[in-house]
This record gives sequence, C-alpha cells and structure tokens, in this order.
Amino acid sequence: MEKDELRLLLEHVKNGNVNTEDAFNRLKTLPYEDLGFAVLDHHRALRKGFTEVVFCQGKTADQIAKIFDRLCGGLRSVLGTRASKDAFEAVQGIFPDAVYNELARTIVVNRGEAPAKKGNILIMSAGTADLPVAEEAAITAEVMGNNVQRTYDVGVAGMHRLLDKLDRIRWADVIIVVAGMEGALASVIGGLADQPIIAVPTSVGYGASFNGLSALLCMLNSCASGMSVVNIDNGFGAAAMANAITQMIGRKQK
Repeated sequence: MEKDELRLLLEHVKNGNVNTEDAFNRLKTLPYEDLGFAVLDHHRALRKGFTEVVFCQGKTADQIAKIFDRLCGGLRSVLGTRASKDAFEAVQGIFPDAVYNELARTIVVNRGEAPAKKGNILIMSAGTADLPVAEEAAITAEVMGNNVQRTYDVGVAGMHRLLDKLDRIRWADVIIVVAGMEGALASVIGGLADQPIIAVPTSVGYGASFNGLSALLCMLNSCASGMSVVNIDNGFGAAAMANAITQMIGRKQK
C-alpha cells in the first residue's frame, strides 16, 4: 500500500466515507499477503518509495496476472520486468490499459496520479544490441518518476558520435551506461562526467566476452572514479539505484 493510498484511506475513514470494518479488511493484508505461490510485500512502497516490482521470468502467466491483480489495487502503479508476450496478455485480460514494451520485456499498469518528476537520468548505450537492457533501465526510471533521456549507439568504436552529446551528459543527475563487449564506454563517460555513473555490463559480444563477464570485469577494474557497477544485463537494478539517488536529491530540494 503506497503512502498516498494509505493517506486517502484514512481520510475516507475520517470523513465517514469508509467504515472501520471495510478499512480493517483493506489493512489486514499489511505488511504482506500470502498467495500460496508468492508472498506480496505491500509495505515496499512505504519503505522504498515504489511498489514491489514483479520479476516475471520463471513465473507462469497465470501467476503473474494474479500478482498484478493484487498489487494494482487503489492508486498503485506496477511494473513487471523480464515479461513474455503471454504474460502481458494474461495481465491485459485484467487490466486492458496495461502497456507492454517488447524490446525491454516490461509490463506497466499505471494507476493514480503520475509521480512528481524528481530527477534527471540519462541512459546511454554503447551499441544497438544493448538496447533491451537500456530500455529496461529507461522504463523503470520513468515509472519510478524521473525525467529520462536516451542516448544510444555511442560506443567507443566511433568516439566522434559521443562528442555532440555533452549537453545531455551535463543535464543528467545520474548517468546509466549500458555496454557489452569490453564495456569501455562506462570508463569513457567516467572520465567526462562528474555525476554518479552506474555501469551495466551486458551479455552482448563474441565468445571471449564470456556472456558479459569480460565487460563486468572491465567495469569493475575501471580507473574512472565515481562509477558503480551492477550485475550483467541488470537494467532494472541500475534504474533502481539511480532512482534512490534522485529521491535523495528531491528530499534535499524540499
């Protein structure tokens, strides 16, 4: 249950629009709800600022639809990652306005008012093959309430493509850099920018890239300061970290 949803429920009780028994039934599943195959964390938004995200990989379409059904009550917007088209169709059967991004493999159901934009996040990718991970990061950052710009296919194989993107780099509060192969773009951006940089290695590359291990190790060993690294192909994790940073910026500005 998100903060606004809980506040609204208490206001309804205060104004007599909801009786105490109905309010109790709404609250009794807090802080979690056991569906048998999943235990939903309804307090995630109160602690973290955003509703529990559904990792769809490994779950059946029916399970995913039931999880969305329980999480999307009231004013909650819900995000699903690593979702198949079958999973989306099952969710869409319950929520016709659900949105699917086939490239990023995300499902989004928007509810309530859009969150106030709290920060600027720039998503950069080295190559077009990195776009599924980059788009997962971009959509996650947008759903969590950030201004997002995308700068794609600016890897080190053609450094001249990066030179006219400096204004975008300066615009950002946080930069997410997504790269496979040797992952060199993250180090280059680390040498140009003073903002926090979150590097995402991808599994893109030929055999010696070892499904992203080469990029991961290169990013971890970067001599560029101010850069953190998330797991291979983890666009969601990068966006969640970036959102944590912009949340802190938003609090400082209030």
